[in-house]
Amino acid sequence: MNIDNIVSASSATAEFKRDVRAFTATGQADRIVVHPRAPRIKVLRVLAQLMASEPTLEIEAVRVSGTSGCSDFTGVVEVEGSGRIRSFDFSWDCAWRAREERWADCFGFPDQIRAATEFEWRCFRIWSERGETSREGAMERVGAGA
Repeated sequence: MNIDNIVSASSATAEFKRDVRAFTATGQADRIVVHPRAPRIKVLRVLAQLMASEPTLEIEAVRVSGTSGCSDFTGVVEVEGSGRIRSFDFSWDCAWRAREERWADCFGFPDQIRAATEFEWRCFRIWSERGETSREGAMERVGAGA
């Protein structure tokens, strides 16, 4: 998946853009924390969705927490930028997209491969903002064990 056009059009910081490109190549970057580990392509889909759906957001860093299944990747991405932390619930699901398109494979199952190939990162069944907090508020919750 080539997300360079999305990265270029984003208002993310130059440092974050460099880290997205590094993550694309290596699966590691300082400003992109993934816990627990997840396949690089699935994290890249979340990053593409984030930057495409929020092109004016000045992204400094992200933390992706999710569960990866065969046809899906579901979780939360926390986005740090401009002194705030915004959180988005997500569920990328190529089986859902295949059902929506009424695409079936030769066995009659949703054609996940076709959906993932043709729609790439645009298979989000759920993309919903939770809200935002200040960095200080997030740190207070962490310190309180919440």
